[in-house]
Amino acid sequence: MPKGSDLLVAALENEGVDRIFGIPGEENLDVVESLRNSKIELVLTRHEQAASFMAATHGRLTGRPGVCLSTLGPGALNFSTGAAYAHLGAMPMIIITGQKGILSARQAKFQIVDVISSMKPITKMARQIVSASSIPTIVRDAFRVATEERPGPVLLELPEDIAAEEAEADLVPSHPIDIPVAHPAAIDRAAAMILAAKRPLVMLGAAASRPRATGELGGFVQRTGIPFFTTQMGKGTVAGGTDLYMGTAALSERDYVHEAIDKADLIIAIGHDTIEKPPFFMGQADQKVLHISYMPANVEQVYYPDAEVVGDLGPTLKLLADKLDGKLPNAGALLHLREHILSHIGDRAGEDRFPVTPQRLVRDVRRVIPEDGIVCLDNGMYKIWFARNYRTYVANTLLLDNALATMGAGLPSAMMAAMLYPKRRVMAVCGDGGFMMNSQEMETAVRLKLNLVVLVLDDSAYGMIRWKQAVDKFADYGMTFNNPDFVLYAKSYGATGHRVESVNDLVPTLDRAFAAGGVHLVAVPIDYSENTRVLVDELRAKVKDFEPAE
Repeated sequence: MPKGSDLLVAALENEGVDRIFGIPGEENLDVVESLRNSKIELVLTRHEQAASFMAATHGRLTGRPGVCLSTLGPGALNFSTGAAYAHLGAMPMIIITGQKGILSARQAKFQIVDVISSMKPITKMARQIVSASSIPTIVRDAFRVATEERPGPVLLELPEDIAAEEAEADLVPSHPIDIPVAHPAAIDRAAAMILAAKRPLVMLGAAASRPRATGELGGFVQRTGIPFFTTQMGKGTVAGGTDLYMGTAALSERDYVHEAIDKADLIIAIGHDTIEKPPFFMGQADQKVLHISYMPANVEQVYYPDAEVVGDLGPTLKLLADKLDGKLPNAGALLHLREHILSHIGDRAGEDRFPVTPQRLVRDVRRVIPEDGIVCLDNGMYKIWFARNYRTYVANTLLLDNALATMGAGLPSAMMAAMLYPKRRVMAVCGDGGFMMNSQEMETAVRLKLNLVVLVLDDSAYGMIRWKQAVDKFADYGMTFNNPDFVLYAKSYGATGHRVESVNDLVPTLDRAFAAGGVHLVAVPIDYSENTRVLVDELRAKVKDFEPAE
């Protein structure tokens, strides 16, 4: 007769799971044995947090939940940051944790933490399995909850005695669940607002990046001819190479793209999720906002739409475009601002200074990454520059976190991308601070024989906070540190290390690393003095002097 752990693994196979990421413990040994006899690969990581970032990124890129596994207590708690990352970022994920037996307590309360209670605020559902025969039903429900809108993480706690318990139960087959299309009345109201607009502008947000959504978005933009900008997590949903692209709102106000945003009398916010740092602030008297997404809008101090269209984005946008085709003489009213905005964003990208400037760094990375190549950012000052300056042509090819905005996710998320897309170029871009938070996963990447380039930006500081410290007139204190020799550090894990010694050496070094295959770490010093010159002084002056065309 099968055990609870056998039923768990069979149920996971039934859901199409092919990999589980994590670090098992004593309480998971029955599950490990069941995995050994299954088709599912156990991917051992060096820290549970990295496993949870990998599982979340699997969900983000595929729309299917990634799965991670840990023991009880300290191992389970190490999933907390990854759970919050998936919860805020709407990434479907299944977290499986072990626990001491619940039918007896021979070890009293050793290592026992109430993981269910600790995880409830940062998951969609958290429950303990108390009967082996219920496992197939619970697993099916967990995958349903994780994937339905709004997607996110689900935690299942499996005590070791339930995992070892003999039981029989039938698997529960899955079936497709289609999201309803928006109500015709809502589509009619939206069409009327767009038809009446004199200066419409589309905004593409985080929910527009769902794998199921991206196909119809480009069609809506092209059919209406309305220019668009993106939030940070909406990049790539419509190709940034189109002549309707106006930029990305990497800041909340005063950037060049806000010249179009502030001028618009209607912003069509497609897939906006207020977990992102605000791409603009509502409040202009003559500006309306139309919210179109899978879920109703969260009403916030900075976001309170005038109308909403709620339903499956792709089919809903197609129906809306049908009502607008050829009827929008004002569609391109803001396009005259495009050249001005994009020329300023690309300013100084060719500077030959060394250490390299952020603008030059972004330009050079774009040169070595094909259109379908994937760049995964950790979290730091460079994220603003990539969001602002890096053009994307395919959805989910610039993975950044503008929700939890945690450090330490860049390398694990790039590893997951490299596993899913082994024939694409994949790069992790990390600050030295964020890289060292999960740098032990270099060993995992080498062991898995991944093709991956890790670009480490070396300024020996927590650069974003140090910059904010300076901008806010605080003393330069408490933000600097010493780094290892990154070339030798990479070598110690069996990877290849490179140090960029001049600005013109960056592109050739990256190209050589990709051509060679395997895991490469490329360390490059970065000059963040441009942060203040552009993001403070230049933008402050721009607001005072710029007069947009009528």
